Amino acid sequence: MKTLAATAPRRKANMNRMDRKDNWIMMAMCFPVFAFLFMFNYMPMFGIVMSFQNVRVDGSIWQNAWEGLHNFEFFFQSIYARRITFNTLFLNALFIIVGTVAAVVIALLLFEVTKKWLIKIYQSFMILPSYLSWVVVGFMSYALFSSTMGLLTFEGGPVWYTDAALWPLILVIAVVWKNVGLNCIIYYAGLMNVSQDLYEAASIDGAGKIKQMWYISLPSLVPLISIMTILAIGGIMRADFGMFLNLTRDLGPLHRTTDVIDTHIVRSMFNQSNAGVPAAIGLYQSFVGFILILITNTVVNKFQPDNALF
Repeated sequence: MKTLAATAPRRKANMNRMDRKDNWIMMAMCFPVFAFLFMFNYMPMFGIVMSFQNVRVDGSIWQNAWEGLHNFEFFFQSIYARRITFNTLFLNALFIIVGTVAAVVIALLLFEVTKKWLIKIYQSFMILPSYLSWVVVGFMSYALFSSTMGLLTFEGGPVWYTDAALWPLILVIAVVWKNVGLNCIIYYAGLMNVSQDLYEAASIDGAGKIKQMWYISLPSLVPLISIMTILAIGGIMRADFGMFLNLTRDLGPLHRTTDVIDTHIVRSMFNQSNAGVPAAIGLYQSFVGFILILITNTVVNKFQPDNALF
């Protein structure tokens, strides 16, 4: 007994050293990710000062004249501020809601498929669109909606590239079609962790597949849905520039419903002599997104603390 008692601290110390060694190995594996985040997410923060300057491309960032809040005033007094803010929030909210519902429904349906080879086929076909760039999808949309050669163009029908009211629906369909395959796999993996005993007990009690989905599968996904939604809301002020540029072809008649903050920033960089204005718009974009993720996480924390992100 004394020998065991004497060797216990030594054994514990050896295990702690092994744990520290394993942790250092894991940290070393994470180093490329930390370096990437530092270089592309933290170092550019020094550029925030450009939002308060009259930026000239031919000078140093520290030599630009100080403008204070003039760049923000110029943006908020323009006719574009309200429109692009609304379009960005509205369209991204549609993408989040419709995309989440579609991904969860497909994941629930896949979970009911018992043959593994069928699941692999379904997943392969659903993931395939995510490998297509928005440039390719943009040419596909042009082939469908072109006013002269479009497959969906007919006499007396809608002129797609001049009817701005139709494009929110088109954009939602394109986003869901392209991203639902990868998103549903995340929820499908969450369903794989649900204990089969729950389904067996529900089946014995007479619950059918629909009730098992509603009372077992769907509640099991709520924590994952909450975290994914919070993360999505964190980027709700950032639009996919490639999608909006290539699908709408940046046509003026569609700007009423499809012009978002990202496309407006790029357009401002070419049309404004002061590069501080698009920098100010970018800072406004990041600040509002940061506030929205804090509000969302606070609301989730209040009602379901276990489902919150932090």
